[in-house]
Amino acid sequence: MILVLAGTGDGRDIVRMLADRGKRVVACAATAYGGELLACSGAHVIIDQPLDKNELALLIERFRITAVVDATHPFAEAISAAAAGVCREKGMRYICYRRPALKLPENPLITFAADYQEAAEVAAAAGQVIFLTTGSKNLDVFLTVARAAGRRLVARVLPVPAVLTRCLELGLTAADLVAMQGPFSVALNRALLMEYRASVLVTKESGTVGGADTKVAAALDLGIPVVIIKRPEPPAGAVNNPEEIWKELER
Repeated sequence: MILVLAGTGDGRDIVRMLADRGKRVVACAATAYGGELLACSGAHVIIDQPLDKNELALLIERFRITAVVDATHPFAEAISAAAAGVCREKGMRYICYRRPALKLPENPLITFAADYQEAAEVAAAAGQVIFLTTGSKNLDVFLTVARAAGRRLVARVLPVPAVLTRCLELGLTAADLVAMQGPFSVALNRALLMEYRASVLVTKESGTVGGADTKVAAALDLGIPVVIIKRPEPPAGAVNNPEEIWKELER
């Protein structure tokens, strides 16, 4: 049995590939919504809740896992570290997949930030209306900085109850919430930026699967500054082609 940590679109594709090729797969996502998206992937078992290191170890024992494929989001450092640690302790194969990095044009409108705090500060200095597309997890950081600077923050987030509840609890109003599941086309990104009169876009360097390419393209088309949070360095030995995962498992 193969355990795939698959909270992304490319993670689901990897689960589907392995299942189609005859592997029995336990697929994990950190949320119930992620679990729903895995429903048609061919996984033998679907886990739809966050797991810590101890829970991962128990899951591996319960299903007699022989290898772990980490296809989590490039920014999901905690679960990747936990999975690598458990595999190291158990002497198991750990295969880390990281989607190819986004190739960005050289443009003076693009600024890179090392973390969420820096991104919030750069965005607040860049314009009156901050269009945030990094999700709800670090929303409080951006709200704190935006409010201190007298800026409007518009957040585009997933349309699921837990996420919307968190946004409202942090004080965002319905007028400043865009609840939609991406990724989106350049045309739709452009339309949203125009509709909300965005003066700066904030995104993560999450690759084309996460829709970062179309967000950036839309903003640049409109002459809007873009703040991009740099992705963490991938673990040593990470692969960026699903076929490499298959080759590793077949060795």
